[in-house]
Amino acid sequence: MPDTTSAEVVPAVGATGTPAVQQQQAQPNKWGMLKAFAFRLLTAYFVLNLFRRPSPNQMDPSKTVIPATNLYQSGSLMDLFVYLSEDPTFHSFNNSNALFWYEPNITYGDWNGGPDGDGSYSKISEIHCSQFPNLMFNGSLYIHVYFVKPGFSPDPNTGNNYSLKYTVYKSKMLTRYKRRRLSRTTNLITGHTDSHPDLVAGSSTPSDVQYLPPTTHWHPNLTINLVDDHSPWVKGSVPVPLDQFIEFYSPTNEYYPVVYLNDYWNLNEDYKPVNETTPILPIHITLAPLSLFKWQLYAAQTAKKTWFNQLMATSMLPSENENDEEQDTIKKALIETNPLLLAVTVVVSIVHSVFELLAFKNDIQFWKTRESLEGLSVRSVFFNVFQSFIVVLYVLDNDTNFVIKLSVVFGLLIEIWKIKKVLSFRFNYDSLIFNVFPRIHVDYQSSYVESDTKKYDQMAFRYLSWILFPLLAAYCGYSLIYEEHRGWYSWILSVSYGFLLTFGFIMMTPQLFINYKMKSVAHLPWRMLTYKALNTFIDDLFAFVIRMPTLYRIGCLRDDVIFFIYLYQRWIYPMDPNRINEFGVSKEMLDAHNKCEPKQSDPNSETTPALSLPSPTSSDPDQTFSDSDHPSEVTSSVRKRKSGSLKK
Repeated sequence: MPDTTSAEVVPAVGATGTPAVQQQQAQPNKWGMLKAFAFRLLTAYFVLNLFRRPSPNQMDPSKTVIPATNLYQSGSLMDLFVYLSEDPTFHSFNNSNALFWYEPNITYGDWNGGPDGDGSYSKISEIHCSQFPNLMFNGSLYIHVYFVKPGFSPDPNTGNNYSLKYTVYKSKMLTRYKRRRLSRTTNLITGHTDSHPDLVAGSSTPSDVQYLPPTTHWHPNLTINLVDDHSPWVKGSVPVPLDQFIEFYSPTNEYYPVVYLNDYWNLNEDYKPVNETTPILPIHITLAPLSLFKWQLYAAQTAKKTWFNQLMATSMLPSENENDEEQDTIKKALIETNPLLLAVTVVVSIVHSVFELLAFKNDIQFWKTRESLEGLSVRSVFFNVFQSFIVVLYVLDNDTNFVIKLSVVFGLLIEIWKIKKVLSFRFNYDSLIFNVFPRIHVDYQSSYVESDTKKYDQMAFRYLSWILFPLLAAYCGYSLIYEEHRGWYSWILSVSYGFLLTFGFIMMTPQLFINYKMKSVAHLPWRMLTYKALNTFIDDLFAFVIRMPTLYRIGCLRDDVIFFIYLYQRWIYPMDPNRINEFGVSKEMLDAHNKCEPKQSDPNSETTPALSLPSPTSSDPDQTFSDSDHPSEVTSSVRKRKSGSLKK
């Protein structure tokens, strides 16, 4: 890391890598972060709105309110003293070892000072834990920051060299108490694990214990931000949450410069435990000016985190560690992503939620009003139920957040609801089970059995099984040999989920095969497919912006390929006005009927039961169209008789 920085905050220094996490297990947490991203933005918006709402004035309204001014004017000189101590309050000014950094003659509000001309100063050093006896034994370490006028001392015991009025003080705990997650995964064949021995749950560890007790953790980075602000604040009217940072000096109606000890960009994954194996700790302290607007953003984030911790007691909210993981991912995106691309991502993340709801709505509407199953792959419906069920079990097994659980359970309920649309259930009360329960007879809907769709559906799945089962066997072997799992149940769920995520597009191809055989795409729910396709393109954007496993990026690619094939089929199988739909009606018949009875029918309606159609019982295919007849099977004599030829 360079000695100085050119920004207000120093991004976290990457430390040694943590044990690898399985790619499949990382996937649900990523979506949890993305789903919560819009909520975080709304939270920040409402917090920022508080800045425009002055708090109730507690002073006598009959008195004239005089705004306070900053004790240090722009261009004033200041001396910086930084002390390190194990105590939250500091009194050991005579201990020379406690003074970590002294920087004289700092110009307040100077954005061009410092060694690099960017207004920042840096101090890089090492801390010997022997100076702080309790630090390696789950102790704490505090930083005490003082700004005084040149020639003055921060020590109150120095007599005339100390001035309470011109002494600006702020402290913060550098260490952090964090819980480390226990690892319960091993290689099911060898019993070996790559996790640290201290993090492996033993046989005597209760199953409900997921974390070790909190221990002291260390991050080397901290930024001392001196806020360049000269706003006319009024005591008692400072908006929340800025009021907790601004301190007033009442005798002269002035306020102290705001010193913000900033560790926002310190990633939680870079905090390392402090113990007997870490006798020396690196430390990097940076002093940099900060604008009022950016300070408001940081203050809003600090307040949001405080409020979130208060609300975290409810079971619907993720744990503290899960929230830290989500925060880390958002911070990485802010640090590593182009600002323009990030702005687009923020917008489309909100649009993604809207499209997801619209896709659910149109999917339900399509199946609710569907009268015929001709042209639709019924076997794909059953496979989607199985796939959604596996995803639900996998999400529950990996303890993901509530937003993900709600989404996948709702998707499973929709897929289960579709079953009653593709099957017919009959209850036989004449033949009871145990003389209590009626026997249930389950059959396919007649519109599916009587058409060629069932034959094409069976043919497509037979061809796919030749590819599917070898891939499944290979994937199971790879996961069993090279990956770690909590048990055989977790291995089955992990393999099923990973296989469906990677090769799930294979199960979408029966519908493409049916479209090819029937030379039509008129039976597909195009509005729902469009919404899902738009969401897929948004997923692709997230896959590039957010760090995600390669397995997930492959999963994002699968839907793109299928949808483009759907578009290609729609192009080569265009809509024909003479084509008979699933209700036995063509656009040509509707137009002819509307000319005769323009006030009794809607030309845009798909169903017109009042139409007089040829008898479906006729045995002459040149004169009738039944529900099971498809345009691709219409004979040549009919094509000649119609005004336009049927397009295949």
